[in-house]
Amino acid sequence: MESLAPTAFTPGTTYLNTASTGLLPGAAVTAMHEATLSASIGLPLDMFADVEASRAIFARLAGVPVSRVAAGGSVAVYTGLIATSLPEGAEVLVAEDDFSSLINPFFVRTDLKVRTAPLESLAEAIRPGTALVAVSSVQSADGRLADLSSIRTAARAHGARTLVDASQSAGWLPMTAAQDDYTVAVAFKWLTCPRGITFFVVPEDLGGLTPVFAGWVAGEEPWDSCYGPVAELAHSARRFDESPSLFSYAGARHSLALVEEIGPERIHAHNTALADRFRAGLARLGHPVVAAPGSAIVSAPGLGHRQPDLSEAGVQLSDRAGNLRAAFHLYTTADDVDRALEVIGG
Repeated sequence: MESLAPTAFTPGTTYLNTASTGLLPGAAVTAMHEATLSASIGLPLDMFADVEASRAIFARLAGVPVSRVAAGGSVAVYTGLIATSLPEGAEVLVAEDDFSSLINPFFVRTDLKVRTAPLESLAEAIRPGTALVAVSSVQSADGRLADLSSIRTAARAHGARTLVDASQSAGWLPMTAAQDDYTVAVAFKWLTCPRGITFFVVPEDLGGLTPVFAGWVAGEEPWDSCYGPVAELAHSARRFDESPSLFSYAGARHSLALVEEIGPERIHAHNTALADRFRAGLARLGHPVVAAPGSAIVSAPGLGHRQPDLSEAGVQLSDRAGNLRAAFHLYTTADDVDRALEVIGG
């Protein structure tokens, strides 16, 4: 199985670490280089146009109107925004050991009631009085997929809102953000963007959120909102924009365009086939994996200590919670999988 974009990426190693950081396509690197050169001579390009192009592509990938998408830089900032909006005593339900950027802002607000439940029984743990359910669509530590359909059904039955962190799925798992109240995702992993970019999807009614960090970019007319209080906040999710990391967006529009061109459905089929090949190879070597059917992430318990010697051999993976975590993306090939298994089998 070959790379889905053989001319777009130039990996210098056997790279199976997209769950940490995705590779940048050449077009994004070139665009960022041109943007920095232009800025260095005092003739900066219109990188705000890159922000809007990136926002529009993400909206299409997420399946929502662009008016529902805010552009920022951090998952924690946006989950913190939601946490700030909740009334005192509100109950928030989260999955056990989910990624801290998603859940910690709710724990920091000590006047909220935060409950945890195992990922597999999260839907059953929703009850009358639950205000919000926050969960990652794919778990960072081991690649397990949340049963979002059951979680949404239970949340609606009890009047709870849903917040989905798609950081470990956006780009390879087709998104269904229109079915949730809030979706947040960093773009530097599976969307192959530079760091510094996060997208936040809100409801059409803006979700009752107060834009407490709104600056000039959150104005309906940003360039008329530079001085004094912002007279008119954006009527769309753009009121939740953070001041953008412009050089990152100069590259991001090309990264996102490539993902859109290939298509998440095709990427999903490619990634999961390679992940299954890796699981089968680990089984032959006698190494069990965390059960995560249909995931592009494979996690082998007790093998995390092998990460340094694999890296030394030119195979890039992660050590997460004691697990050896491998991630398979559009630039991964069957030869990459076989090389990793060869080194593990050593």
